[in-house]
Amino acid sequence: MLSIYYSPRHILMSFTLLFFALFSFNGHAGGIALGATRVVYPADAKQVSLAITNSDEKNKFLIQSWIEDDNNKKTTDFIMTPPLFVSKPKSENTLRIMYAGKELPKDRETVFWLNSKAIPSLNREEIQGKNVLQIAILSRIKLFVRPANLTSTPAEAPAQLKFSRVGGSLNIDNPSPYYVTLVNFHIGIKKFPNLMVAPKNKKTIQLPNSAPGTVTYQTINDYGASTESMTVKYN
Repeated sequence: MLSIYYSPRHILMSFTLLFFALFSFNGHAGGIALGATRVVYPADAKQVSLAITNSDEKNKFLIQSWIEDDNNKKTTDFIMTPPLFVSKPKSENTLRIMYAGKELPKDRETVFWLNSKAIPSLNREEIQGKNVLQIAILSRIKLFVRPANLTSTPAEAPAQLKFSRVGGSLNIDNPSPYYVTLVNFHIGIKKFPNLMVAPKNKKTIQLPNSAPGTVTYQTINDYGASTESMTVKYN
């Protein structure tokens, strides 16, 4: 989104850049960083916390945070405090997240998206009469609400994936109660984009021509790290 404001003495240009699945804002030397690349919210917890750190030595940022559902719509199912605050230089703040919505499925995870936008401060006296580029950067990370007493552990979920060929397509079946995100995902030597498969659900992708019957992939664990590579055959 590009907005241009004209005045007799200067032009102020504002861009909004959206960086998905990233967790740091680097508009200045140093900058704003979230304390995790994903949030796991135990369904029986009263709240969870997420740190937001400003490593910049001079600049303040206005931080605005909200949560969206899986359809990219803002949801009021969560209470976030503070939803809007000023992050001072060389400081750390804490976002507190509380679920206040309707009852969610108890046999599988539910995914939401946590958004935090960092807007750098401007010194009006310093920019008077100058052309200024102001960049506000949005970080968007996954928030998983996880019920208690699920039938398996998150570490077991990657190996539970089932792959099968249907005509010219590959079905990926996730019977586990967890969301599984495939990264470094190859069919034979062809690499495919990262792919998230919902719990107790399937995804279908088009197979490349003459694709061999092997799939190689890693997944992302609760800490945002890649798991060990796995290679499986499909029929």
